[in-house]
Amino acid sequence: MNPAWRELPVRTALPALHRALDEHGTAVLAAPPGTGKTTLVPLALAGLLGDGRPPRRVLVAEPRRLAVRAAARRMAWLLGSAVGAEVGYTVRGDRRVGPGTVVEVVTTGVLLQRLQRDQELPGVDVVVLDECHERHLDADTALAFLLDVRAALRPELGIVCASATSDTEAWADLLGGAEVVEAHGTAHPVGTVWAPPPRAVRPAHGTRVDPALLEHVAATVRRALAERDGDVLCFLPGVGEITRVAGLLAGAPAEVLQLHGRAPQAVQDAALAAGDGRRVVLATAVAESSLTVPGVRVVVDAGLAREPRTDHARGLAGLVTVRASLAAARQRAGRAGREAPGTVYRCWAEAEDALAARYPTPEIALADLTPFALQAACWGDPDATSLALPDRPPAGAMAAARQTLQALGAVSADGRATARGVRLARTGLHPRLARALVDGAPAVGARRAAEVVALLSEEPPRALGDDLGAAWRLVRTSRDPYAGRWRDEVRRLLRATSDQPATDLSDATAAGLVVALAFPERIARARVDRPAPGERSPYLMASGTAAELAPGTALGALPWLAVAAADRPAGAHSARILHAAALDEDTALTAGAPLLTDRAEVHWDTRRGEVVSRQVESLGAIELTEKPLGRPDRALVRAAILEGLTREGVGTLLTFPSNLRERLAFLHTAIGDPWPDVSDTALLERAEEWLEPELSRARRRADLARINTTDALQRLLPWASGQAGRLEELAPERITVPTGSKIRVDYSTGRPVLAVKLQELFGWKAAPALAGGRVPLTVQLLSPAGRPAAVTGDLEGFWQNGYQAVRADLRGRYPRHPWPEDPTTAEPTKRTNARK
Repeated sequence: MNPAWRELPVRTALPALHRALDEHGTAVLAAPPGTGKTTLVPLALAGLLGDGRPPRRVLVAEPRRLAVRAAARRMAWLLGSAVGAEVGYTVRGDRRVGPGTVVEVVTTGVLLQRLQRDQELPGVDVVVLDECHERHLDADTALAFLLDVRAALRPELGIVCASATSDTEAWADLLGGAEVVEAHGTAHPVGTVWAPPPRAVRPAHGTRVDPALLEHVAATVRRALAERDGDVLCFLPGVGEITRVAGLLAGAPAEVLQLHGRAPQAVQDAALAAGDGRRVVLATAVAESSLTVPGVRVVVDAGLAREPRTDHARGLAGLVTVRASLAAARQRAGRAGREAPGTVYRCWAEAEDALAARYPTPEIALADLTPFALQAACWGDPDATSLALPDRPPAGAMAAARQTLQALGAVSADGRATARGVRLARTGLHPRLARALVDGAPAVGARRAAEVVALLSEEPPRALGDDLGAAWRLVRTSRDPYAGRWRDEVRRLLRATSDQPATDLSDATAAGLVVALAFPERIARARVDRPAPGERSPYLMASGTAAELAPGTALGALPWLAVAAADRPAGAHSARILHAAALDEDTALTAGAPLLTDRAEVHWDTRRGEVVSRQVESLGAIELTEKPLGRPDRALVRAAILEGLTREGVGTLLTFPSNLRERLAFLHTAIGDPWPDVSDTALLERAEEWLEPELSRARRRADLARINTTDALQRLLPWASGQAGRLEELAPERITVPTGSKIRVDYSTGRPVLAVKLQELFGWKAAPALAGGRVPLTVQLLSPAGRPAAVTGDLEGFWQNGYQAVRADLRGRYPRHPWPEDPTTAEPTKRTNARK
């Protein structure tokens, strides 16, 4: 056995870990990266260190395939054997184990598949869930399932939750108060250099990162190479950014390696082995804790990470770029001090840390929960209420997942997994892709279905373009790493489905059909109507989401598309199509059959301001045909008219020739009950009481204009209490002034106003108060020409204090009209002095 294992710091924690497992069967191991947590602990638990421990079979679950292979190779190296002997691994499509294998490293996805097939995990003595601090959904789910197995079937099954951070309390609680065993690495000091960009950069949106930031990261790597010794490990959010920065580092005085799940095996091996010269390793978050890169003395951190996001309303899901958490930044910085003192260059200002999250958000709070919901249903707990999860799944996301699974036929109405659902789950695919494989095989042949689904399971490189049909043709003949992984997945999928011969459908039609089977709500048709102002959206998806092709698309102007992937750029009115396949209408209708509807539609059209009645055949939100509806249902028409009254306003569609509504509004404000509220909202709520039967007889807008609203409003008066008879007393329509004129009272402003010529009020010492004396009548005094001269709510006070000023102002302009010294004793008149 390689003596290097004796130098791993975690060895000092092994006695406590053995004791915890022997006594309680569970344990939490907290050990920083580089201590041997991933590689030495499984060997010790399996009894392979020659310390007299009894042999046990250990299953190690890692969140990433790259980490699985790396861990297995490292453990085999420590034992001085080959992978597949004492130590083996299994990832989707690749398995290397032998009859003597006692430590098997698997992805958490593979572990879930095994648990679903046989809950007892026969032959396994201990399960190690590595990197549980990263909070991947599969790891959380696997732990919940294992706790069920331990409680009900196998109490002797050992469980170890291994974390690279010290926040282990939640895991200990889930394990029933398990002991926390800590291992301390050789922590060399790491200095921090704050290296923000010299000028402002745009925040990341979706998967887009400002090229200016990537240029700054590359410049910071060059600076680090000049200022420090040792290899440089640079953290970037994704493969695209790694490729871009690698190009910017051309000519750098070091070998540039790319470390991510899609990198060729030889490149991964080179990055994880000590090099002869200086190296720059550009890595995703996989290098935070899952992998150890030797020789690193400097870390350059772009400060970004990728998280899943799901837009249930638009039917879009994918990864977005976010600011890395403080915990992730600490993990990354620590990689510089694993072997010797090091330095971290942080490509942001120190003050920005105040806005960063402390820990990464659990995947269960962000991701599309459709796979999780199917796993829970197959486990027998459709709502996941009994599972011991660190965090509960969001109710809205679970409801959306349940709806999707019901549409796929994977669960019944009560959420229980159907036989079809179990079959979909066992493919190891997202339920949507599993449906495309299972239903697509009879339609296009098993091989073509598997090939297209394999394209969908790992997004093709952008260099292959957005046309999936063209990408399919290219990858069939390519020999690059992506094509190799694609062929491996095709072989695996062929084993997972029944053998179906090819059909006579063309490859183009087959690709469109399989994609549409996976994402029927993303079937898109070129829009026949004009886009709204400012909108560039020539396609409408069945989900109702507008979409457009990206500039430089290879798809061209096609009438129908099956959209496989789309996102929504910042500030955009529509989604951007990233990958799609050509589709024809017949194939679209076949794949989207569950979305087909033929319905009578009666609604209020706001643009036309009218009731529209039509028979519509549609595929989701895509209207296929329409024709006028001859005799629409009366209830639907009534509902549409009420919709119009709500949107347009009662006063817009109904005519109120009298001031009855205003008088009632005044009394409701001044007195309250029993006088009715006649606002738009209140009238709509009580439409049944005052607007029938006229409302049910109406068929169009013109019918509303003919309703006698004065008679209709009378139905709301308080007849039962006898107060209705006091309407004229409390809020008179007209008031008789001293000349005998009956002047209409204006209630439109909410207070009663009487506009009358000043001479007609001579001898009227005071105006009456309305609403039973509660509200004084406002008098607007008009000049002989009918123009406003004064406004008063106290007529008696006006005669005493204001009249003389008005008289002085107007007497010269209207000399033929009377302007007595004392208006309270003068004779009221409508005439001039001469006529009088």
